[in-house]
Amino acid sequence: MPFRSLETIGAWLEEFAGLGYRFNGEFKVIQQDGAGGADTGLVLVRLTDASTVITIQPEVRDAIRWVATMEPRESAMVLDAPALLNVAGELAVASALCAFLEAKSLAYVAVDSA
Repeated sequence: MPFRSLETIGAWLEEFAGLGYRFNGEFKVIQQDGAGGADTGLVLVRLTDASTVITIQPEVRDAIRWVATMEPRESAMVLDAPALLNVAGELAVASALCAFLEAKSLAYVAVDSA
């Protein structure tokens, strides 16, 4: 689907960044191997105090629902109270981004179907 293109997802990330969420980590779109060489993107999230990699993408091909995947870690992560609070805040923003991408996809499909 066109809403999975690198360009579209990149524009949506820029729009999300303009909403004013406080986030010290990093969001970026990276190339994802699409079927048949399709132009697809994957959102990569890096948190400030946790080295866990999070990716956000549609649940399955052609899906409207977006999901976040937290990659496994090689070692335990020990955080003090402020760092844990920061991770919780960044995860809340990542959740808001996931919901935002889902809403944008739903709107895109509704316009495309009309």
